[in-house]
Amino acid sequence: MFLAFLDELRAAGIPASLKEHLTLLEALDADVIEQTPEAFYYLARATYVKDEGLLDRFDQVFQKVFRGVLTDYGQDAVDIPEDWLKAVAEKFLSPEEMAKIESLGDWDEIMETLKKRLEEQQGRHQGGNKWIGTGGTSPFGNGGYNPEGVRIGGESRHKRAIKVWEKREFANLDNTRELGTRNIKMALRRLRRFAREGAADELDLDATIRGTARQGFLDIQMRPEKRNAVKLLLFLDVGGSMDPHVKLCEELFSAATAEFKNLEFFYFHNCLYEGVWKENRRRWSERTPTWDILHKYGHDYKIVFVGDAAMSPYEISHPGGSVEHVNEEAGQVWLGRVTHTYPACVWLNPEPRRMWDYSQSNKMIRQLMNDRMYPLTLDGLDDAMRELSRKQG
Repeated sequence: MFLAFLDELRAAGIPASLKEHLTLLEALDADVIEQTPEAFYYLARATYVKDEGLLDRFDQVFQKVFRGVLTDYGQDAVDIPEDWLKAVAEKFLSPEEMAKIESLGDWDEIMETLKKRLEEQQGRHQGGNKWIGTGGTSPFGNGGYNPEGVRIGGESRHKRAIKVWEKREFANLDNTRELGTRNIKMALRRLRRFAREGAADELDLDATIRGTARQGFLDIQMRPEKRNAVKLLLFLDVGGSMDPHVKLCEELFSAATAEFKNLEFFYFHNCLYEGVWKENRRRWSERTPTWDILHKYGHDYKIVFVGDAAMSPYEISHPGGSVEHVNEEAGQVWLGRVTHTYPACVWLNPEPRRMWDYSQSNKMIRQLMNDRMYPLTLDGLDDAMRELSRKQG
């Protein structure tokens, strides 16, 4: 039982032994935990993982093997029966049918209408264009289509929802990933400015030879190690539509941490707001105020945002537009503060450039970044590093 799980753990580099596997089975047989997927997850993690650095890999393997078992609908408890949220079938619409579906209205109208629907609806609904359900054209629910809607549970299909009513767990990027990072490192090396700082712990051979010849005896000269003096702030979009790009972002993250000694990174989701975080497991309990970053790191830092810029336009333009919390100030306000504080600032997008013009949010982000968005390709990285190296006026 669970042998496939054991094989996947080993394939991911987690040293899971057969003894640990048998220990897990014995614990299950002894009913030491509640019969819930969440309890099983923590039991398996405690059994197999002995190194905190492997927690993210374990999460990825668990999600792969037991996909669909762990589901937690809603940040908080809501009076919506869980079986409403199980998608029965995806309704496929032609482009002509999609064009006929009119948006319900602006942000305030959509949220007010959702409140009324929750009060009025008495049973499950599947299909249709009004009630909260699955597979229809209503602005509320999941598994259907509407150009502006509130997704309640389920998985994103068209990436058009302006609010997402579900709790999601994001995984930290693994900066130990080396496969495929060499070319990225070469592209990042354009952004280098060497300086000798710190303790003199490196032999200066030329100065030693000159000093010895001049003094007539061995005159050893030391110097500080030559290091890349560029300071970099990396903001990484995680979760949601960024999930398909995790491998590429991990390669970039690994290459950047190897190339830049003065590197700081933070996570955000979709758009920058008043807080960012270092650990995705603690993204609600241990957040760093964006104001603190603007005050702590000097204007000489280079800023790199990494994200697909795929979101509802409300997330950028409206207070309260975030899909996860009620933000007091719009995302565009915070992006404007960053670009004003740090003249050297670029955005790297893992989506192909040909897809950018199909997204209104992408156009808005490009405008806020003064058109300094580049594809996350080797050529795009090369252009971005040239922009960051350019002398800022």
